[in-house]
Amino acid sequence: MMQTGIINVLKPPGMTSHDVVSFVRRLYKIKRVGHAGTLDPAAAGVLPVFIGNATRLIEYFADADKSYRAELTYGFETDTGDDTGNVINNCSYIRPQRSEIETVLASFIGVNEQIPPMYSAIKVGGKKLYELARKGEIIERKPRKIIIDAITLVTEHENGMVFDVTCSKGTYIRTLCSDIGKRLNCLAVMSFLVRTRVGEFQLEQALTLEEIVANKELAVQKADASLKHFPAVILAEHESKAVKNGRSICCNCSDSGLVKMYDWQKNFIGIGQKTCQLTGNAILSPVKILSTEP
Repeated sequence: MMQTGIINVLKPPGMTSHDVVSFVRRLYKIKRVGHAGTLDPAAAGVLPVFIGNATRLIEYFADADKSYRAELTYGFETDTGDDTGNVINNCSYIRPQRSEIETVLASFIGVNEQIPPMYSAIKVGGKKLYELARKGEIIERKPRKIIIDAITLVTEHENGMVFDVTCSKGTYIRTLCSDIGKRLNCLAVMSFLVRTRVGEFQLEQALTLEEIVANKELAVQKADASLKHFPAVILAEHESKAVKNGRSICCNCSDSGLVKMYDWQKNFIGIGQKTCQLTGNAILSPVKILSTEP
């Protein structure tokens, strides 16, 4: 039987997110492998990797918020926005006061507009921006809305600072570092990044590649581990069989929306859509079924 589930991988610096996926494919001898949320090659941290039928759940995890710890260094900017790129500008600066730093960081909380960096995987005209950037091409990018839920100063030093941030999907921390620098009236780049959380997956529980090799079976969490933000519905035996066969069923009405479905033995079945009716009941329709076993 094909293995299904999620691995909370601690991606090491120097590997791309695709490298990690390839590693998992080889280790588990399975083709269906995907990840949720690309991490820059130089960055480390949480990278949830979905294997088997669990890859069908990635789309429901894509909107999960993320937390990072980042270091920002003052005085220069690069073509990539981090310290791995080519320096394109330098500046002298006066070291900001702690109170000024805290005020500027707080100003980012809420909805912001961010222009994606050229060195990113966003596609324009069918080509990824970083492919164009490597050819020396720079094109206009439209600002994108992002949300900063929390941002706090961890420590400051002569040449920069370390801060923690919790943000929406699509937030580029490299760009955030550059924007923080601008509000502090100096150039800045990201010089360190670790992702500490993606949705329910925490850095403290993330496994190194060596730990995954040593505990191959135990490393795989259940497929529904990524759906803790969804309400659960437990179905009777006849209801479970019905939704597994693609049929909708009646159920008690509560909030409408997506739910995770379990059979009477509390085995995860898949995702359903609950729609409340004017009669006071609700219709539960299968949306994505992972288990079709009787």
